[in-house]
Amino acid sequence: MGDNNSEIKILIVDDDPTQVKLLDGILNEHEFKVFTSNEADQGLQMAMDHCPDVLILDVMMPVINGFNFCQLLKNEEKQRAIKVIMVTARDDLEDIKIGLQMGADAYLTKPINTKELLKTINCVLTGAAQGED
Repeated sequence: MGDNNSEIKILIVDDDPTQVKLLDGILNEHEFKVFTSNEADQGLQMAMDHCPDVLILDVMMPVINGFNFCQLLKNEEKQRAIKVIMVTARDDLEDIKIGLQMGADAYLTKPINTKELLKTINCVLTGAAQGED
């Protein structure tokens, strides 16, 4: 990660307040500009208003799940450039496939590993392939 993390806006959308607090703490520690939401509809509005560089999005949420959220976001021309990292406790390959089809740029499973999260953020922002060290 570079020295300019304070320029990078990250939106976390997850209905689990504990997960949001954990991710928020990690990202703030690395000086990212962080926005959070525990509700998908509010998160979608925040994505429209703030146009973050990266969206960390939970898959399993009530009302609007992460797959539908991603699809709604990617339907908006201004928001298409937002890099989406989906996170879930489920590691089903079919879920990963659906997430990528809906426009996700990366997929992480919970519990989130800090090093993996930071590496994934860097990869989606730089366009580097995941899995490279």
